[in-house]
Amino acid sequence: MTRVSRERFEELVERALHRIPRHFREAMANIAIVVEDEPDAMLLDEMDLGPDDTLYGLYQGTPLTTRSWADGNRLPDRITLYRWPLEEDSEDQEDLTVAIAETLIHEIGHYFGLSEEEIEAIEARFWRGEEHE
Repeated sequence: MTRVSRERFEELVERALHRIPRHFREAMANIAIVVEDEPDAMLLDEMDLGPDDTLYGLYQGTPLTTRSWADGNRLPDRITLYRWPLEEDSEDQEDLTVAIAETLIHEIGHYFGLSEEEIEAIEARFWRGEEHE
């Protein structure tokens, strides 16, 4: 387990964001990335997650693939990173940065409307070093 201050965690989020392939970062618009300590019990119930399940992050919004030209102005989509579960399962700050980056890749994949299989393929290529700036 690795505990860091909230300020340090947010710095690690920034570092992890820079690990996301540039073409994804540049294509992201009107999306907020926020940090919360942990998901609340009501959200876990809503998602049908039990006590043995862990939630590191959550995408809330309308995926780009389901938007239409008539959508107009909208509030930003939101990716929430849950600090305590990520810290709990990380051995050190580098491991925490990797966990944050993996969570961001996954949730950003939902923003782009990718399937779980497509997201997993991107994650695998990225961690093999096949995705570059």
